[in-house]
Amino acid sequence: MQNDIALFSELCDELFKEETNQPVANPISTSDLYQKLDLSLNGNGLIDEDLKNILKDIIKSTPKTASKSFFNQLFGGRIGKATLGDLLAVMFNNSMYTYKVAGPQVGIEKQVLKNICKLAGYSKNSDGTLAPGGSMSNMMALIMARDAKNKSIRAEGLSKPMTLYTSAASHYSISKNAALTGIGKNQVRLVNTNNKGEMLAEHLEQLIKDDISKGLEPFFVNATAGTTVLGAFDDIDAISQVCKTYNLWLHVDGAYCGGVIFSNKYKHLVKGLENSDSFSVNAHKMLGTPLSCSIIVTQHKDQLHHSFSNEADYLYQTDGDDFNLGKTSLQCGRRNDALKLWTLWKSVGTKGLEKIVDKQFEMAQIARDYINNNDDYTLYSFDNSISVCFNYKGISANELCTALYENSELMVGFGTFSNTEFVRMVTINSLLEKEDIINFFKTLETFVGAHLLKNVTT
Repeated sequence: MQNDIALFSELCDELFKEETNQPVANPISTSDLYQKLDLSLNGNGLIDEDLKNILKDIIKSTPKTASKSFFNQLFGGRIGKATLGDLLAVMFNNSMYTYKVAGPQVGIEKQVLKNICKLAGYSKNSDGTLAPGGSMSNMMALIMARDAKNKSIRAEGLSKPMTLYTSAASHYSISKNAALTGIGKNQVRLVNTNNKGEMLAEHLEQLIKDDISKGLEPFFVNATAGTTVLGAFDDIDAISQVCKTYNLWLHVDGAYCGGVIFSNKYKHLVKGLENSDSFSVNAHKMLGTPLSCSIIVTQHKDQLHHSFSNEADYLYQTDGDDFNLGKTSLQCGRRNDALKLWTLWKSVGTKGLEKIVDKQFEMAQIARDYINNNDDYTLYSFDNSISVCFNYKGISANELCTALYENSELMVGFGTFSNTEFVRMVTINSLLEKEDIINFFKTLETFVGAHLLKNVTT
């Protein structure tokens, strides 16, 4: 094992070197992948030196999500103390379903959940768990809402159509989860948004009234704190009033930007969160932990237990339900995803996490200022978002982003809203500085001038 740890350290050095020298890896086309890299699995194993060389080849070709040229996804960067916690979790190799097998790691997870609940403004009767991603967090919220509306569903199944509501700009997992949980995609109502992608509470109420008049059973509303494309925040206060009127479960999907609960400057963006029934946040996004660290909390601890608890004498043999976390989890066996957030939080404090969040908004504003001061750009995003959406010289966003990727210049994606396609630059890497933002635009402009303008129609 010591030899493997030494090899791991050597490979990390190789990765750090590549991130500096080749921050955007040379991509391998899917048609060439198995010819250029030896990914085969054979009857005989390799000696360490051969294995090391293959791993170094893989390192060179793998996208560098921690580099300062990566703006493609809703995660990025690498924070040392969070990475330390994740590596320790691998070494411990605890499963989080019982206190007997996880010991103090259960206490670590419970402390993380307790403090997230407090920051969300939730009551002392709140609780939560960690799920294998934001999509699964949203599924857990939907299941709790379904079961709270009809206590017999767990045993008897659906007896009548149930309807749920989410904005047209929300994450695709809502419709997917409706299919997976037996509600059905056709029972998902897409609520209109304003020009920022924020849900319109008036249209939500109208859709609910229409379904009630048809004899359907509304039960769940999903609001979003940070829409996937524009990074918009739904008006939780207004939506919660509608949910209260019609007795619907309100979930706030904060997978992308729910981390604003740590910021005194930006927590107003989730004003009214304390009136929601459940809330999810991905620490591997705004808080910068390694993938994945997805948290869901709810005001209704009893409902969490009701929806996800099953007895198993072969598993739950010691201690009470509060410390046997499998009783409130979607999974049975579950890796320790809380430790990396705890080590980060413990090392920098809540104030340190606030700085991490605020830094992302600061970098986004620097990007918007640059765009607004340059007539070659058109800005589509707005203040209080860390998604910076723009077009450059009328060039197709799809073509521009693809060319930057294929030529190993930048990794950045594109999105669409209101039938307009644009580049979506995400400033979620808290290690970025002003010079990195400026360098992004200078790299883009130099590349376009040298390679693209002569080939495109503006």
